[in-house]
Amino acid sequence: MQRRKKKHTFRNVILSIIALLLIGGAAYGMVRYRSIKSSVNSSFKAAGLTKERDVNDQLRRKKPISILLLGTDTGALGRNYKGRTDSMMVITINPSTNKTTITSIPRDTAVSIPGFKDVAPSKINAAYAWGQAKTTITTVQKMLNVPIDFYALINMGGMEKVIDKVGGVDVTPTLSFKYGEYTFTKGIKTHMDGAKALAYSRMRYDDPQGDYGRQTRQRAVLTAIVAKSGSISTLLNQEFINSLSKQVQTDLTFDDLTSVAKNYRSATGSMKQTHLQGNGTTMNGQSLELMKKVELQRVTNFIRNGLSLPYQKTGTIALATSFKTKSKSDSSSTSSDSVYTDVTTSNSGSSENQGYGY
Repeated sequence: MQRRKKKHTFRNVILSIIALLLIGGAAYGMVRYRSIKSSVNSSFKAAGLTKERDVNDQLRRKKPISILLLGTDTGALGRNYKGRTDSMMVITINPSTNKTTITSIPRDTAVSIPGFKDVAPSKINAAYAWGQAKTTITTVQKMLNVPIDFYALINMGGMEKVIDKVGGVDVTPTLSFKYGEYTFTKGIKTHMDGAKALAYSRMRYDDPQGDYGRQTRQRAVLTAIVAKSGSISTLLNQEFINSLSKQVQTDLTFDDLTSVAKNYRSATGSMKQTHLQGNGTTMNGQSLELMKKVELQRVTNFIRNGLSLPYQKTGTIALATSFKTKSKSDSSSTSSDSVYTDVTTSNSGSSENQGYGY
């Protein structure tokens, strides 16, 4: 598989901003620093579950950490974290190996969401709508058998205001298309205000890569925000910080982010990314992505390697393609003998680390 280094991640948005804030804090004095710290901490919301690991100890000892990054497209007029997550990525940051990994999970991945088995199979993006961060983290952990140390949710709808605060962003479209009143031309760098950038990141059905393509465009917009706001004067603008903090929800405190910025930055020099690759089908009237057992194990291996954790079998709640299902062209429901089972493989060796580049 072809692998390409990319920096189009939600993690870069948070990490870059905090790093620059730390530099600017000393220059602008403690009063401004404390004001910014207060604004960032206003985004804090506990996940509501007991973590699988002592995350404070992980940070204190500079051990590898994982962050579940979620993107939702609701609340364009303000903070609203209800609804389903359109984007989901597991980030690992390893200061020991100086490597970062990025794993995207398709929003339509078929799972049995813990606590909601009566409506299985379900799309994984329903986990947040039904149980917020707690259920989403639990679902990812049980699906892939990996620990999630922190989460961060970015409201893509509300990012319209943030983009306007920095005077718009420059993005080069990866394909030509029209969405609403906006037209985008492949390969032509385009200056976008908040509304146009949001339209660019929202389109899905006309993208040959479907949801995978939309996730790529969303990350490109976020990266463009970092590029445009990459000056200390912009980042220390209280109005800008307030606008940004209103669109982010996380259980990372300002002190946690400070620790990451100071002790984990060496890991950003080398990045590997992959995505969980499924096969589309229609079940009970809904489009789902079914995962092969070996594919689930490959992604489990990839994430656990990023955290320097030993081999373990993948999780137990995903619906695998080995079951009898109807294709997307068949609108009827799945065969009655489709059941959930332990989605594992007999692989007892090391992981396959090669990801799907996109």
